[in-house]
Amino acid sequence: MKKIFKFILNTIPRPILIRLSILVRPILAFLLKGNRFTDPIDGKSFKMFLPYGYGNQRNNVLSPSTLSLERHRLLWLYLQNETDFFTAIDKKKVLHFAPEQEFYKRFKKQPNIEYTTTDLLSPLADVKADICNLPFEDNSYDIIFCNHVLEHIPDDTKAMQELYRVLKPGGMGIFQIPQDLSRATTFSDDTIVNQKERAKIFGQYDHVRVYGRDYFEKLRSIGFKVVEEDYTNKIAADLVEQYCLAKGEIIPVCFK
Repeated sequence: MKKIFKFILNTIPRPILIRLSILVRPILAFLLKGNRFTDPIDGKSFKMFLPYGYGNQRNNVLSPSTLSLERHRLLWLYLQNETDFFTAIDKKKVLHFAPEQEFYKRFKKQPNIEYTTTDLLSPLADVKADICNLPFEDNSYDIIFCNHVLEHIPDDTKAMQELYRVLKPGGMGIFQIPQDLSRATTFSDDTIVNQKERAKIFGQYDHVRVYGRDYFEKLRSIGFKVVEEDYTNKIAADLVEQYCLAKGEIIPVCFK
């Protein structure tokens, strides 16, 4: 199964994968019903989660029902337990880059947010836009989600500046990235052009860097106030295992 999933991820373009997964998801959820692992996003339990990874495949990480990964489930729990994202009375304007399927319909239905999605290619995007040249006014959004996007962007400094520009003063942004916390500094090398080599070094063929611990300081240099939220340490160990979370993953919670 791991080889099949790896082949699919590395050969089928992401916009097509999104459309296909909508059809396949109910079948997978039915076949894998059980009680070992639980997806906190929809509360459904399964005997196993699916493997995932463009390079090295990780076992038990992709939820059969929502297609969430570790980072999505962690973000959901953080928003649910530590913020008023789901309960705020005053309506908030939310901008979501490259919207994930597991969040898209749920956020769209929320009466307390005005929800806009954006991306260059995603079929779920309301606005097709370049993150380095956004068509939004200054100080437009109360909340911005931009998760696992910046590692694809050659000029991530410009992208971060645009995120800061369109976030309202006092607003919150969550900008998750694949991060190697054993690295002090971020690594990139534009001379590596072979896709297999890029997947091996950067974790995915279309990534342009591996972020190190200096990622948070770069966000601060743009102007953000950054909370390095080590949220799995606030969750009971048995739930970390049950929800298939990545122990020690840091959520970058940014404020303007």
